[in-house]
Amino acid sequence: MSNPIYVTQPVLPDLKEFIPYLEQIWAKKILTNGGPLHQQLEQELCDYLNVDYISLFNNGTIALITALQALDLKAGEVITTPYTFLATAHAIVWNNLTPVFVDIDPITSNIDPKKVEEAITDDTVAILPVHCYGIPCDVVALQVLATKHKLKLVYDAAHAFGVTCNNHSLLNYGDLSTISFHATKVFNTFEGGAIVCHSAEMKQRIDQLKNFGIVDETTVNDISLNGKLSEVHAALGLLQLKTIDQTLQARGEVDHYYRELLADIDGIRCIQRENLEKDNYAYFPIVISEPYPLSRDELFEKFKQHNVFARKYFYPLMTELSVYQQYQSDTPNAKLLSEQVLCLPMYPALEGSDIQKIVQIIKGRI
Repeated sequence: MSNPIYVTQPVLPDLKEFIPYLEQIWAKKILTNGGPLHQQLEQELCDYLNVDYISLFNNGTIALITALQALDLKAGEVITTPYTFLATAHAIVWNNLTPVFVDIDPITSNIDPKKVEEAITDDTVAILPVHCYGIPCDVVALQVLATKHKLKLVYDAAHAFGVTCNNHSLLNYGDLSTISFHATKVFNTFEGGAIVCHSAEMKQRIDQLKNFGIVDETTVNDISLNGKLSEVHAALGLLQLKTIDQTLQARGEVDHYYRELLADIDGIRCIQRENLEKDNYAYFPIVISEPYPLSRDELFEKFKQHNVFARKYFYPLMTELSVYQQYQSDTPNAKLLSEQVLCLPMYPALEGSDIQKIVQIIKGRI
C-alpha cells in the first residue's frame, strides 16, 4: 500500500537552525515568564501581522477563554456559530456565559449577520464569530450590529493567521481577535496562540490574566489561568516567521492546483476564498452533493481505503454534541454543510502526484 496522505502535515524548520536558539535558552536559563525570545516573537508578529498589540499564549483555547474574561462581560448570552471547533463554545461556557448558536451563510461557511441580529436580546453581551477556514466573516455588518446594540465583538481567528482584507489585517477587527499556533495551523509553534488587542492598557490586562491574575509580588486582581508561552515555543515561532511567506505561497499553489483539477466534477463544490488581498489557504474544503454519486461519508471511507485521510471539518455541529444539547437551535444551513463538507489534504509539501491521486479517487478512476 502507498504511504498515507494525511489531511495536514506540520511545517518545521531545519533542525540545525533550531539548535542555536536552544543553546541561547540553556545559556540564559530563562525558560518562560515572558523571556527574551517571547518578547522578540511578540514584536516580530506585530510587525508581520500589522497589528499594534499581541499577547502570546500556550494555546489558542486558553487565549480565547482569556479574551472573553478580559472584557469583564456580565452574565448573559454570547451569539456564536455551531459550525466550529469545540474551543469556541467551550470558551463561552468556561466564562459562565450562555452560548446562543445561530445559522451560517452556506456559501462562506461563516456566521450569518442577519441571523445574529434576530438572536440579539436584552441578555446578549457579546458576539463571537469564527473566520471559518480563514475566510473572513462579514466584518462590516457584524461591527454595525455590535455598535448598534452595544455588544462586545470577539473574533475566533484561529484559522486566519496572516489574512488581510479591506486593506487591513483581519486580526484588527472587533474588540479582540484570537489566533491558534497549534501544530495543524498555517503558522505553528508546536502548541501556542495569541490575543490581538488595540491598546497598551488591554494588553497589560491580558498579560496579567494569562499569569494567574498576578499584578505584582503581593497583588492578585483576578482568578485566572496560566496561559504563558515557553521560550522553546517562542524560538520555534521566530524560525517559522523566517519562511512563512514561502509557506503561504506553497499552500496557494496547492489550492490553485486542486481548483483546476476539480473544476469540472458535477456535485463537487470548492468553497471559495474571495476578496482577499492576502490569503493563507488554511484548509481545502469541498462540498459534496447530488449529482455526485457518493455521499460525503462514502467518499470519506473510499479515501481511507486508498490511504488518504481527509477530515469531516466541522462534523458534528456543536448543538449535536451531548454536552451542548441544552443549547439547541435551528441552524439548517450549518447542519447541511456539516453533512456534506470534507477537507482534503492541504500542506506545502503535498506533492502534485498526491493531489492528482486524490482527484482521481474523487473522479472514480481509482
